[in-house]
Amino acid sequence: MMNKNTGNTHPFTLDLSAVPTGLYVGGTWRAAASNATFDVFDPSTGKAIATVADCSEKEAMQAVESAYAAGPAWAATAPRVRSEILRRCFELMMARSGELAELISLENGKSLADAKGEVGYAAEFFRWFAEEAVRLNGELYIAPSGANRILVEHQPIGVAVLVTPWNFPAAMATRKIAPALAAGCTCVLKPAAETPLTALLLAEIFEKAGVPPGVLNVVTTKRSGAVVAAMLQDRRVRKLSFTGSTEVGKVLLRTAADNVLSCSMELGGNAPFIVFEDADLDAALDGAMIAKMRNGGEACTAANRFFVHRDIAEKFSQALTKRMAGLKVGPGYDPQTQCGPLINLEAVRRVKGLVDDAVKRGAVLLTGGTVSTDDGYFLAPTVLTNVSPDSAIAQQEIFGPVAALTVFDDEAEVIAAANNSEFGLISYVFTADLKRGLRVSERLESGMIGLNRGLVSDPAAPFGGSKHSGIGREGSHHGIMEFCEIKYIAANW
Repeated sequence: MMNKNTGNTHPFTLDLSAVPTGLYVGGTWRAAASNATFDVFDPSTGKAIATVADCSEKEAMQAVESAYAAGPAWAATAPRVRSEILRRCFELMMARSGELAELISLENGKSLADAKGEVGYAAEFFRWFAEEAVRLNGELYIAPSGANRILVEHQPIGVAVLVTPWNFPAAMATRKIAPALAAGCTCVLKPAAETPLTALLLAEIFEKAGVPPGVLNVVTTKRSGAVVAAMLQDRRVRKLSFTGSTEVGKVLLRTAADNVLSCSMELGGNAPFIVFEDADLDAALDGAMIAKMRNGGEACTAANRFFVHRDIAEKFSQALTKRMAGLKVGPGYDPQTQCGPLINLEAVRRVKGLVDDAVKRGAVLLTGGTVSTDDGYFLAPTVLTNVSPDSAIAQQEIFGPVAALTVFDDEAEVIAAANNSEFGLISYVFTADLKRGLRVSERLESGMIGLNRGLVSDPAAPFGGSKHSGIGREGSHHGIMEFCEIKYIAANW
């Protein structure tokens, strides 16, 4: 039975009418050509909450031109000056964190608690890269032959196109904007059509923080494929940073190849969550709830395939079922909500289809599986056991509040099962044996490992995956290097 809140009011301090809805190009707000617009919807109600500009390829080119024109001056700006501007971006985001959280919850549907957590995480990228901006150190050494000095510099790569998804509308934007600006690059941000309002409000905040005109441009559109492709085919663009599905990422990589663009791709995941027989059960359950239910499961880092040792499988499944069944489902902006709606009706149908397919193949439904789409897009937190490896839910990214459990007997078996995926973004391992934990972590084919932790994301850590889960890293010192060109100068003196 879905425990769904019924309140429909928006208990906001946010003035939605004050949130920008135009294109932000060259430091000015403007309407789209012919005043083209599209609606933004609240997933908690299914109702339109705003209308934003729908840009064309021509206007996207104007954004590229603006970024290109602003490039030389921004690259020449002293690192300390850039650093202080980024620091002010962090401070203003935190000063307006309540407003940002409410906006995220409204257009994305995630619980207010999750939205507040996202704002803090998103702002931290500006604090971190404000510090990295003054530490782009080069190298100087003598060639082994002694013939010359080798001087290495890190220079801004140029105009960057940043394409972000709807599930973390603030964090996915700042995780790209902050390192790009810290490195001395200018950029064009294209946020997801489902959640453009957060990006537009961020642009206003960053303008007030002192980001010069043209350094950051934001274009919103319902025609993402055509608009992004047009920008990638412009020779002035030198970088693409994309977060989204592997399918779309592959298309963008093909397009970017024609212009030989540097690409950073944070793509899909199919995260295994492994619980060994000696694991602290409460810690594993706490980790499972974070790894599975952060943002209602609509996260690339979400635990997808639960592998639980046979000796504790029954205890774990019963305890997880109790926790999942007890979550309060409702509008994201209701303070009591613990699990908000999915992003749209299509998402509900897709996740429900994965659950139904698993049950047909022999999975046992312990809780959830019900939907409510009369007023918003809701699917009850769901637990499945005895999930067949050939089920679609075991092979695809769920992106919803569904935990799919499978039993295993030995270490080699579970490592093989966990690695049996084209994805390799993140894996989770719970065991009291540190030696085994580290051994298994090294053998898992993932860019990130949560060892006895259900949360790994940190601006100071390199975020990214292997195999079909992506190329490059975001966050940490590695994140700023993604926006740098390495220049070697041979010199004698």
